[in-house]
Amino acid sequence: MLLVMVGSVINATAGEVETGTVTGILKIKQGGPMAGGTVFFFKESTGPAPSIDRYWRIPDETATIDSEGKFTANLVAGTYYFGAIKRASGSEFGPPREGDYFLSVTDGKGKPRKFVVKSGGTVNVGTIADAVPHKQSNVKDQQGITAIEGAVTDLDGKPVEGIIVFAFTMPGMVGKPLFVSDRTGNDGKYVLRLQSGGTYYLRAREVYGGGAPKTGEFMGGLGKGKAAKVVVKTGETIAGIDLKGSRFEGRGPKKE
Repeated sequence: MLLVMVGSVINATAGEVETGTVTGILKIKQGGPMAGGTVFFFKESTGPAPSIDRYWRIPDETATIDSEGKFTANLVAGTYYFGAIKRASGSEFGPPREGDYFLSVTDGKGKPRKFVVKSGGTVNVGTIADAVPHKQSNVKDQQGITAIEGAVTDLDGKPVEGIIVFAFTMPGMVGKPLFVSDRTGNDGKYVLRLQSGGTYYLRAREVYGGGAPKTGEFMGGLGKGKAAKVVVKTGETIAGIDLKGSRFEGRGPKKE
């Protein structure tokens, strides 16, 4: 997966970059530890502050929460926001679903709290027991947000369920995407919420991550897999951006 790949790159170059450690204990509000959950970190320099009620920004790094609610993450030095999810079922990455325990770490004014990671240093965030069940009704409706919506279909026009739509800011779609939608339902419809207006390049995939597609994986864009370029203004929702794709048939035999 993309996040695993990012982590691998950091680990492989640990001798060349300055890293620090973040540790702490995360718990459910008036409950037990977020055992088996995932902590996600957003570097301030690579994108906007996270905002669960307006959009879902893809994390730069993640860490696993153990049975006691403890976590430890080694991060490149910098300023980060962070939060956590304990899934009601499974361990898939992406926006929280109804019933998942969700923890947003904020300051006293309700804004995302920043943590500075210094080279060779350790940040202990202590015990945070604020995780609550996520409710989709808390996510802001279409009025006032910036979003792109449409449907994902196969090449015959039939809706495809379980697909996620990624938003890249570069036409070559190099590196990780910045935002991601929820998975499509049986009608194939998606809503991709964004932090602000701009030019985005969309790609539909079945797998949450990057790298070469596997045989049988669905991938799509405009037409036969091309990325969809969409220009959107802040505060508006552009509808009717339909993406088409197909199952990857695998790579043919190497030519001699």
